[in-house]
Amino acid sequence: MVDPATGEAFDEAPDRRPDELDAVVGRAHAAWRGWRADPAARTAALLAAADAVEAAGDDLAPLLTREQGKPLAESYAEVARTAARLRYFAALDPAPQPIADGRPVRSEVRWRSLGPVAAIVPWNFPLQLASAKFAPALAAGNTLVLKPSPYTPLATLRLADVLAAVLPEDVLTVVTGREPLGARLASHPGIRHVTFTGSIPTGRAVAERAAASLARVTLELGGNDAAIVLDDVDVEGSADRLFWSAFRNCGQICMAVKRVYVPARLHSDVVEALAQRAKNTVVGPGLDPGTQLGPVNNADQLARVERYTDRALADGARAAAGGHRLDRPGYFFAPTILADVPADSPVVTEEQFGPVLPVLPYDTVDEAVEAANATGFGLGGSVWGTDLDRAEAVADRLECGTAWLNHHAELSLAQPFAGVKESGVGVAGGPWGLYGNLRPFVVHRPREA
Repeated sequence: MVDPATGEAFDEAPDRRPDELDAVVGRAHAAWRGWRADPAARTAALLAAADAVEAAGDDLAPLLTREQGKPLAESYAEVARTAARLRYFAALDPAPQPIADGRPVRSEVRWRSLGPVAAIVPWNFPLQLASAKFAPALAAGNTLVLKPSPYTPLATLRLADVLAAVLPEDVLTVVTGREPLGARLASHPGIRHVTFTGSIPTGRAVAERAAASLARVTLELGGNDAAIVLDDVDVEGSADRLFWSAFRNCGQICMAVKRVYVPARLHSDVVEALAQRAKNTVVGPGLDPGTQLGPVNNADQLARVERYTDRALADGARAAAGGHRLDRPGYFFAPTILADVPADSPVVTEEQFGPVLPVLPYDTVDEAVEAANATGFGLGGSVWGTDLDRAEAVADRLECGTAWLNHHAELSLAQPFAGVKESGVGVAGGPWGLYGNLRPFVVHRPREA
């Protein structure tokens, strides 16, 4: 594994062969019989798992920062979120639901688990996204085989060790390795649900492979979230929140702000406010106490960010801040604010997934909404202004799964998380995430006289 703050290898993880999955999935299937049978025992085990994760924070968080790059405080927050998610789903109860349809029978919907679940997660939030998949799946009575990204397997393996002390054997298994390991896992005939977070092309491939066994799929496939700034916005009062909505985790968040639309008369003010924050942000290794923004996670992603930025600058964009790789070891890119960006530039139309933010002017709100919606993505969006009723009316026109007013990319464990268009299939989060890991089983019996 490579430390993105240095660009140097510091450890390694097992490279499992695809043909090893038969045994892994077979053990997960055997463990499912016992795990699904006792809901009370499941709840107790998941609560114990949450306690164990919390207790292991000082072990997990530094390792997560070392392999992912994010500031240490954000790694501790990710560990805390993992524990909180386990507690949340442990408390949900998929109670039977009676059906009243006027017939002389008593009908009831009961809920049954699916069987072994496959989860494939990316490198931007290795623990948090893993728990977003295994917490509801395990709470529903399924077992789970988890494949982390080859860029960030170490903290996930350590998490698996922590959980192994409190969960029954083979209820949760982590397999690490390069492709075609993930492809084989998605297409394995013993897997009943495949849940994936990553790019649209890979998501399509996962869906195609899962279709071979008619496994259920849940896909979260990224976003190109737009923020629409209205003409009554408090520029200075909103600038910090808007900036960090785009740049937290070095911009490597599927639902980060990735493009900003601003009234033409306020464009220079917003660009300057964001540029000043970009210039003042402390960029450095995540383990340094003063670091606010870490490196890009890997060399390929750094090259992508640099390519998109260079293309925009070549096409006439202006870097109000940043615009270049930093001259130091590791995968560091200066926080970048781009003005005068062509609307068809890839940094606008595609998901750059890095510390680069284009700011584009508009003349009318209708024009801004049309531009925000003119994409195949549909994960999130936000509207920024003083008149909240007006802002909400604009937000209601956005074609996305979640819209925020005067903030962005904040989610409760209790709310659904889903995209529209090419940003996803299925729903994660809240009770919806639990029921996505269950199937209905209906029982009919005659009514007694």
